[in-house]
Amino acid sequence: MTSITKPIISPAPQIHHFAGVLSDMDGTIVDSTQAIVRHWYRIGKELGVDPEVIMATSHGRRSIDTLKLYDEKLANWTYVSEIEGRIPRELGRDAKEIPGARKTLSDLNKVGAPWAIVTSGSHALVSGWLEVLALVQPKHLVVAEDVQNGKPDPECYRLGRSRLGLAEDASVLVLEDSPAGVIAGKRAGCKVLALTTTHPAEQMRQANPDWIVPDLQSISVLDRNEKTGLIEIEIRDTLPN
Repeated sequence: MTSITKPIISPAPQIHHFAGVLSDMDGTIVDSTQAIVRHWYRIGKELGVDPEVIMATSHGRRSIDTLKLYDEKLANWTYVSEIEGRIPRELGRDAKEIPGARKTLSDLNKVGAPWAIVTSGSHALVSGWLEVLALVQPKHLVVAEDVQNGKPDPECYRLGRSRLGLAEDASVLVLEDSPAGVIAGKRAGCKVLALTTTHPAEQMRQANPDWIVPDLQSISVLDRNEKTGLIEIEIRDTLPN
């Protein structure tokens, strides 16, 4: 999962202020492409389904929703937690952090910013990746089990904003790498920064994000205002959107 090689349009860096940050996990914080491919090949073989067919629609989607398409009996949280919990343990060597992710999370913590991970993955999967990669643990987490409907439904990001204790009209930044996730963030009333780590800029542009950048090296968490509580974030290397 590498950034799509496109010429980067680099206007002057922009400074924006947000009350909180909500970040997707897979493709935004962790590059687990090879591990996920191996995972779905294994599951596809067990189900008797072409793994390529599964993977064509699985990214950004909850496993429980993907499994419903092929075997309703396996579409339960006990099974999903079991198979997803095995991914970091057994395939962790195939994953790495997205460029800039470690610094972004660490800097959010350093300035005392309200932030959370909002993901289509299960709690077992997310906690496993954070441990394997030794990344900063968020105080707040929204996982697949927490919502009735997965992305592009905005439920997950609305819940994430609520868990940060922010009002519906608060300015919240969502970090996403999938069109479905961008749509979810926008429908939740958030500003969305789209990464081209998984999908080309052309696909991300169709979801109407506020900014498109190669990866998290294109943002910097600068400070948090003690009086207003707003987080100051610099965004640069933006692609046309």
